[in-house]
Amino acid sequence: MNASAPATQPPSPYSSALATSNVETHTLSVLVDNEPGVLARVVGLFSGRGYNIESLTVAEVAHGEHLSRITIVTSGTPEAIEQIRHQLERLVPVHKVNDLTIEKPFIQRELAMIKVRGKGENRNEALRLSDAFRARVIDATTESFVFELTGAPSKIDQFVELMRPIGLVELARTGVAAISRGPETI
Repeated sequence: MNASAPATQPPSPYSSALATSNVETHTLSVLVDNEPGVLARVVGLFSGRGYNIESLTVAEVAHGEHLSRITIVTSGTPEAIEQIRHQLERLVPVHKVNDLTIEKPFIQRELAMIKVRGKGENRNEALRLSDAFRARVIDATTESFVFELTGAPSKIDQFVELMRPIGLVELARTGVAAISRGPETI
């Protein structure tokens, strides 16, 4: 081995072009017992294996049965997503895991509150754009607005980007809620 030649290390699976070329975003619907610690166990599964959660919502969906639905948006290779799904299925409080992205058509929505500072023409432009996006004004002062917008995450992203040059101050988002289309449950 030549002493002056730099040592080369094998590429990391996290940074190689192969590992990042087929990354997909998936929406998982997880039906769990509504009891203390369940969310921590689910989130711990992700963090313990180095997976990222892009969006997370939780709510009770069957009061009598004490069941909650956790909706998780995550990204990874198809193999990583499959591994996440199988590991979630093995958790004791988990009743059912559905990958809505591959199983059937689904609807996803998110709620956002967007605070925008604006006077004069910027104020008028913010109101025009909010009307085009069907955002509601839920608070107004002489110098700012708070808009409420519900829709697909991409619609919210577009609205936020249009508000940035006008005077975006603050943003709060609920995370994605999703449900399958059609009469049957999955």
